[in-house]
Order: sequence, then C-alpha cells, then structure tokens
Amino acid sequence: MKSNDLFAAIEFAVQAHAGQFRKGTTVPYIVHPLAVGRILAEVGCAHEIVVAGFLHDTLEDTSATLDEIKAEFGPCVAELVAAVTEFDRTAPWKVRKQETLNKLQVAEDDVLVLALADKIDNMRSIQVYFRRDGEKMWKRFNRPRQDQAWYFRSLASCFQARIHQPPALELLPQLIRLVNEVFPE
Repeated sequence: MKSNDLFAAIEFAVQAHAGQFRKGTTVPYIVHPLAVGRILAEVGCAHEIVVAGFLHDTLEDTSATLDEIKAEFGPCVAELVAAVTEFDRTAPWKVRKQETLNKLQVAEDDVLVLALADKIDNMRSIQVYFRRDGEKMWKRFNRPRQDQAWYFRSLASCFQARIHQPPALELLPQLIRLVNEVFPE
C-alpha cells in the first residue's frame, strides 16, 4: 500500500461523512476518523490499519458499502473496517455494545489497535465536552452516564486483558487514564 492510499482514504471518508456532525455538536464528523487515523499513524501502525482508521465509521454511519471499500482499498482494509462496524443499528444499544465487546474478546491484534484508537478519540471528545458542559453533556447520548460508564469500563477491561504488545500497548494507558478521569469509581 502506498502513501497516496492514505490520501485516497481521507478523501473517501471526507466525501462519505459530508454534512455530518459529531453528536450534539457543530464539529464536523470527519474530525473523528481523521483523529483515529492520526493516532494509528503516530504509533507506527501499518498503512492498512491507518487507512482503516480513516474509514472505520463509513460502513456504520454513511451509505458507503463494504464492496466499495474492498474495491478501493483492498480486502485487508475492508475486513478491518467490517470488524469494527456495528451492522445492526436497529438492535438495542446494550445488545450492540455487548456484541462489540464479544467481538473484541476474540479479535486479531490489528482490529484491537483500530478499535482502541477509535475509543481513545471518543473518550477524548467526551472528556472535553464533560469538562465544558458538565452532567448535561450526557443528554446528547442514547444512553445515560451510568450506561456509558459500564461500556467504557468494559472496553478498558477487555483491552487490558487482550493487549500485550506494541503498538496497541503504547496506546492502552491513554484509554485507561481517560476512562478513569471521566468515570471515576
């Protein structure tokens, strides 16, 4: 994979997420996949993982298809994106989140680092908005703070049990710190 694939992935994600905003904000959605790709690039992940970071929400949140991603970026990237996608958005929130946790319990290392980078950026955003808006920030989510705490603590526990080598090992302390700061016990 060449570096121009990185730029093609960014362009694909920008087009796919055009007009979308982060939940309850005026922040363009594209900043999230760009941040995830950046996190992965900064710890030296393979190009395919970085590309998947830029594209990780396209199947879940846009009209992009798995076939399009496979045709544009190859089967490896398509498999990575599919591995972190919640395909049944009609299922109840807790069911979807438990399915995510179940998938991570058996996921390959490349999927784990991709999911970890995604959750780190999500927690960074939650922390910023929580510091700014306090408890009212939780109203933008589908579930209340205690459910979000269950999910992110469960993710942190899963990652701690599964991650034992770089580059994910370098990122893990960030997620643990963020979870502990936002959801102190």
